[in-house]
Amino acid sequence: MEEKNILTYAGLKEAEDELHNLKVVKRKEVAQKIKEAREQGDLSENAEYDAAKDEQRDIELRIEKLEKLLKNVEVVVEEEIDLEKINIGCKVKVYEIDEDEEMEFRIVGSTEANSLQNKISNESPVGKALLGKKVGDVVDVETQIGVIQYKVLDIQRVS
Repeated sequence: MEEKNILTYAGLKEAEDELHNLKVVKRKEVAQKIKEAREQGDLSENAEYDAAKDEQRDIELRIEKLEKLLKNVEVVVEEEIDLEKINIGCKVKVYEIDEDEEMEFRIVGSTEANSLQNKISNESPVGKALLGKKVGDVVDVETQIGVIQYKVLDIQRVS
């Protein structure tokens, strides 16, 4: 049995929108590029044709990946999250004790994780350590560079 792909509503909408765009817009665009490249004649030395075929392959692989993701998805209902403890779908403010720095994370499923947007996976070392913790708890996180301590300052719903 396949593992469920955990997404927030925002993550679900993003995946559905991307899938729709790939199927409706991108497929048509790449088909047009292939048609135009074919009209140029000899395909054996046609860089535009090769590039378009590569793009078509990439689009089809991404569509397949998104369809597989959405087929086995579990959506976190943010309104039902217990804000007494950290869970997937929460926005968490923590204080990193060693660095004397406040940080904010969103705890999301692994498919939505994006460190540039401070979205950390529930399966990451920090995400795992924070799950289930309450405001005021101090958490030790094992990392490659040693143990990092965080104090949980606040737990909120993502608005």
